[in-house]
Amino acid sequence: MAALRVLLPRLRGPLRPPVRCPAWRPFGANFEYIIAEKRGKNNTVGLIQLNRPKALNALCDGLIEELNQALKTFEEDTGVGAIVLTGGDKAFAAGADIKEMQNLSFQDCYSNKFLKHWDYLTQMKKPVIAAVNGYAFGGGCELAMMCDIIYAGEKAQFAQPEILLGTIPGAGGTQRLTRAVGKSLAMEMVLTGDRISAQDAKQAGLVSKIFPVETLVEEAIQCAEKIASNSKIIVAMAKESVNAAFEMTLTEGSKLEKKLFYSTFATDDRKEGMTAFVEKRKANFKDQ
Repeated sequence: MAALRVLLPRLRGPLRPPVRCPAWRPFGANFEYIIAEKRGKNNTVGLIQLNRPKALNALCDGLIEELNQALKTFEEDTGVGAIVLTGGDKAFAAGADIKEMQNLSFQDCYSNKFLKHWDYLTQMKKPVIAAVNGYAFGGGCELAMMCDIIYAGEKAQFAQPEILLGTIPGAGGTQRLTRAVGKSLAMEMVLTGDRISAQDAKQAGLVSKIFPVETLVEEAIQCAEKIASNSKIIVAMAKESVNAAFEMTLTEGSKLEKKLFYSTFATDDRKEGMTAFVEKRKANFKDQ
């Protein structure tokens, strides 16, 4: 959750004062902290860019609320099949906004379920791809790990530096990082606050692919377009099954997979996909 600005001396400076969460706005409104638009040849990809550059995209309450609004809108848009979440070239997100939390008490955190609204991203049925350039530190790393796929720019860096601020990750960092890279590396990163490069992240399994900084977002959009060309209901089932591997035993997960597999036979898209294969033509999925 830690914001990068308190960790790099050369970038020291006051963060933007904390703001109250704005009311949720209809899509298309002028967001203050994000930019959201449809991309792809057929506008099948929802693109969300974190846009708080002066604070290195520090994740203030207002930004998270706007992010959730955009995610909700894309989730409900039947024309969108996948989502790309990105930041700037210098920072995906430097962490949580420390000034918003520095004076909180235990009672504040516990009673108000602090950071609970960050979990909305994990409830998405549509796949979300994180396109990470620059710093993904603290909450920024946690936000990326909530996504289904992580693409990284060549200069991306990942870290959980909360220990340097006298706290620990609070938005899934200790849990998702351990599942992604294993206990030893996760423990080292969490206990030292050290960062790893995009190359090390890929080798450890945190990142799936690395691209040049200038082409990263377009590569992520292309992947999202490929996903969006499939049946949305089948994609949602596949995502559910893969995610279950992190929550269930092998036996339990295999049972769920079988149930979801059988469920595909109740869909028109399963029949269309197999028929198209036999007839040697491209499938025309209707998301039914």
